[in-house]
Amino acid sequence: MEVKNEKLVRMVNISKYFGEVAVIKEENFEVGYNEVVGLIGDNGAGKSTLIKILTGVHTPDKGRIYFKGEEITYHSVERARELGIETVYQERALGEQQALWRNIFMGREMTDRLGFLQVKKAKKETEKILKEVIGFTAAGLTPDSIVGRLSGGEKQGVAIARALHFKAELIILDEPTMALSLSETKKVLNFVKEVKEQGKSCIFITHNIYHVYPAADRFVVLDRGRTV
Repeated sequence: MEVKNEKLVRMVNISKYFGEVAVIKEENFEVGYNEVVGLIGDNGAGKSTLIKILTGVHTPDKGRIYFKGEEITYHSVERARELGIETVYQERALGEQQALWRNIFMGREMTDRLGFLQVKKAKKETEKILKEVIGFTAAGLTPDSIVGRLSGGEKQGVAIARALHFKAELIILDEPTMALSLSETKKVLNFVKEVKEQGKSCIFITHNIYHVYPAADRFVVLDRGRTV
């Protein structure tokens, strides 16, 4: 794989205030191409705020953001997605009572020229994703499997697969192993490794370095809004 000197993401001298409180203080943060970065810190360390700035939820009060070498300004999650930045939150934003294929294409439904849902095409594409991206067919899962019956690790896998399918360049995982068993945590780490194998980058947010240690290329530790 070609090695690129430029970073995929660079956040330079980022500061964010809520009232008079500096939640992020002149922070520099970067992610390389095909790199997994563990973003570590206790609750209130500034992890979520930093990522919300990167994903368009918050606007920084100071600093610049570069993506693929170009300075970017955006003020919405939708724009961040257009650039190729996807976030998988703790709750995963999945429809628990819906089938896998509906979750994969939620908000991006396959329709024909008349606007009718292309169910067969969506199911066929979902089956391909299950097999090639996350290897779920071996677990007996199908496009019609109900999400609510999946394990916590499998649900994370579905959300990651969805991001990969829609060409995300950077996948951000927000505490993906919280409340998961050891075996389910291992599943999530395998999915993270799959992200890297596909040439993409990942930010793994956690308060527990041991959860991300097997998969991360390096770690960034935040405390009170600054790297330590």
